[in-house]
Amino acid sequence: MEQVDVSVHAPDPLTHAGLVSHLRTRSDITVLRGEDRSRSKVLIVAAERLTADVIAMLRLAASEVGVPVVLVADEISEQELLIAVECRVVAIMPRAVVTAERLAHSVLAAASGDGVLPPNLVGELLKHVERLQRDVLTPNGLNSSGLTAREIDVLRLMADGLDTNEIADELCYSERTVKNVIYGLNHRLKLRNRSHAVAYAVRSGVI
Repeated sequence: MEQVDVSVHAPDPLTHAGLVSHLRTRSDITVLRGEDRSRSKVLIVAAERLTADVIAMLRLAASEVGVPVVLVADEISEQELLIAVECRVVAIMPRAVVTAERLAHSVLAAASGDGVLPPNLVGELLKHVERLQRDVLTPNGLNSSGLTAREIDVLRLMADGLDTNEIADELCYSERTVKNVIYGLNHRLKLRNRSHAVAYAVRSGVI
């Protein structure tokens, strides 16, 4: 298995030493010194609560290092969960249940692009996504991909190789409307061209 370089940030030396000792039992995980954080593939952050200082640190790490975060915290609210997700937190562990095995599992999951959340937080996140869909996306004709039904129709035909005129005929639109749809989604989602737009739609699972 590929070696996973990890940095640990903790509020006190005792917590830091405990987390590091858990990780050093693993041959596939290397704990980096503080000055080596830029080489990290995963960042572990321990905190009692998501205070303003912790959130600021997470946001700075997200912008400077940009790696997934495993958060070890005593308590986290729904609002704090959403903030944590924005800061690239992909795994959350209550401090009371941290073991060497669970910590390593979370680190390896984060490094491979997966996430680990307690069941109650998964429920909270799903409820938020449902509210977002109901209150924000659906009223504006959008779905979780950020695309409207009209945009998805156009993208699906683009993926089939149809040009602007053929798409217009298929959907009973004018060519100008098709061009406006493509321009609008490219501009809104900062996509470079039609191929990029189709790739975005494929990755989003809408076509």
